[in-house]
Amino acid sequence: MLEELLRSGFESLDLHLDPRALERYRIYYEYLEEMNKLMNLTAISGEADVARLHFLDCVQLLKADSFAGKRVIDVGTGAGFPGLALKIACPNMELTLLDSLDKRIGFLKDCCRRLGFDDVECIHARAEEIPRGYRESFDFVLSRAVARLNLLSELCLPYVKKGGAFIAMKGSDLDQELKEAEKAIALLGGKVERKLDYTIPGSDVTHSLLVIRKLCNTPAKYPRRWAQIKKSPL
Repeated sequence: MLEELLRSGFESLDLHLDPRALERYRIYYEYLEEMNKLMNLTAISGEADVARLHFLDCVQLLKADSFAGKRVIDVGTGAGFPGLALKIACPNMELTLLDSLDKRIGFLKDCCRRLGFDDVECIHARAEEIPRGYRESFDFVLSRAVARLNLLSELCLPYVKKGGAFIAMKGSDLDQELKEAEKAIALLGGKVERKLDYTIPGSDVTHSLLVIRKLCNTPAKYPRRWAQIKKSPL
């Protein structure tokens, strides 16, 4: 079922899906299901739901831009969504996965070994504690986190280099969040470029991709500590 859903989903998106990618999605799915029983990685399970609500949702990013040869970081990646699922579809991107929970990073390292991805960097760190050398060094920053956009922008835009983009995966009703985040996005050096609405193939679930272009450098004082970000959003 997983393979059939992925084939039809990629076809409906007019995206190429090679046999190696199908094999890797199967390996990812089976290891995710196995480890999810031990560490609660995701609330989504079963071949149909994982294929649609994780894998096919994440590859919608390929409709937003080209990631081939680009340096990409997935902030707050959790079980590897969207970054690792996207890497399977676009293996020649340079991917970093960042998460604050060490056991999730352990899962991701093991998963990458099983997938044959020895070029994926998995980092245990809080998003606001930017590792040395990572500030404003990525072409794309991705996030499918549940935080509000004004908070996410302060966590993610400092990683984006000038000319790059922060792509947030959000629900389709973004008007209020966008209004709240306008000041933060501008202050952090970004500008909303476009919003892409989509329906996940084989479902009636609608989501949005928000592309925020980095126009100028983020002031050095951002991001602040997480407690301050939550208490006093920009």
